[in-house]
Amino acid sequence: MRIATWNINSLRARMDRVIGFLDRHEVDVLALQEIKAKPQQLDLAPFAAAGYEVAVHGLNQWNGVGLISRVGLTDVRRELPGVPTWPEDDSGVIEARALSGVVGDGLRVWSLYVPNGRELEHPHYPYKLRWLEALRAEGARELAEDPSARVALVGDFNVAPQDEDVWSMEFFEGKTHVSEPERAAFRAVVEAGYADVVRPEHPGPGVYTYWDYQALRFPKREGMRIDFVLGSPTVQQAVRGTFIDREERKGKGASDHAPVVVDLEL
Repeated sequence: MRIATWNINSLRARMDRVIGFLDRHEVDVLALQEIKAKPQQLDLAPFAAAGYEVAVHGLNQWNGVGLISRVGLTDVRRELPGVPTWPEDDSGVIEARALSGVVGDGLRVWSLYVPNGRELEHPHYPYKLRWLEALRAEGARELAEDPSARVALVGDFNVAPQDEDVWSMEFFEGKTHVSEPERAAFRAVVEAGYADVVRPEHPGPGVYTYWDYQALRFPKREGMRIDFVLGSPTVQQAVRGTFIDREERKGKGASDHAPVVVDLEL
C-alpha cells in the first residue's frame, strides 16, 4: 500500500495536480493539509471518477484537512481529542487541523496540520505546543490500548526537528519551527512510539519538503523539512520504500510543499 501526505495549499486551486499525482504514482491513500475550503465548496467528483473515497474537514478558507483512499475509508474522525481552541478563550473554536480514518487492512491514518506558532512571543506559539501535546497524548493512548496498532501520523508538523532540517540555522535564530520547546514537543510524539520512517532512507542535510514562495527559495535550495510520516512500531516494520516528490514543487501553480510518499507491506 502506498500512502502519501501533501500540504496542497488550496485544493480548489490544485485539484488537477492532485489527480495527476495520484495517477502518476499510483497512490492508494493521500492525506492533504491546507485544503482551504468548506466541504460544500469542493467538487470531489474527480476523485470518485478515479476510484477514490474522500473525507474532508474544513470550516473556512484557512486550514482544512482531507483523506483520499482507494483502499477503503471507514471510522472517520474529524477531531483530535484534547486539542485546544483558537483563540484560547470563550470565543475560540476547534480548528480543522486533524482528520483520521481507517484504510486498507486496519491502518489508521491521521492527516495533521499542526499550528504554525507565528512568533515566539505570539499567543499562537503556546497554542501550538498544547496542540502537539494533545497529539502525543492521543498517539500514546492508541499504543497503550493496543501496542500492535497500525497508526500513521502524517502531515505538516510545522517543526524542523533537527538543525539539518533548515537551510540556515542562522537565518532561523529566534524564530518558530526550530525552538527547543517545539522540538521537544515533536520528540515527545516520537518517544510515544512514532518514528519518522522517511529519514532513515533520506537523511539530511539538504533534504526538504517546503520552500517559501518568496526570495527564490526553491531554486536556491533554501528549504525546510517539516512534513513527516510518523509510524507506530507495526507501521515502522512494514516500510518498504520512501521518497519525497520534489518535482511537484516545480512548475506553474505548484504548492510550496512537496509530497512525502511511503510504501507499506502490512
